[in-house]
Amino acid sequence: MSRVLVVDDEPNIVLSLEFLMQQAGFEVLTAEDGEGALAHIDAGPPDLLLLDISLPGISGFDVLERLRADDATRALPIIMLTAHGREVEREKGMALGADDYVTKPFSTRALVDKVTALLAEANHDSP
Repeated sequence: MSRVLVVDDEPNIVLSLEFLMQQAGFEVLTAEDGEGALAHIDAGPPDLLLLDISLPGISGFDVLERLRADDATRALPIIMLTAHGREVEREKGMALGADDYVTKPFSTRALVDKVTALLAEANHDSP
């Protein structure tokens, strides 16, 4: 069972994403800020990260940048999930190495499809 880490500071969003991912058959971990996300990843990287940009403390962009700079997490599939829908933010997320960028509100079906596709791609690429 693939493990998905959901990182968002909005409890209602975490709860709904946790339910959605569990219904899709994934094991779900959650964190409410960047420090919590990095602690989860240090303890054992998930198979995919759903990462909000606006987080207390370390921003989602900073978490993304740190993960891409580390050989151990460089290939971790990461979907930025945010209310920031401006093109400049999307471009920044993609330039920092996000695999996809989804703006809120989002289609739950489309998000599950993206998660499933990225996990299949990551499993196909792994040795």
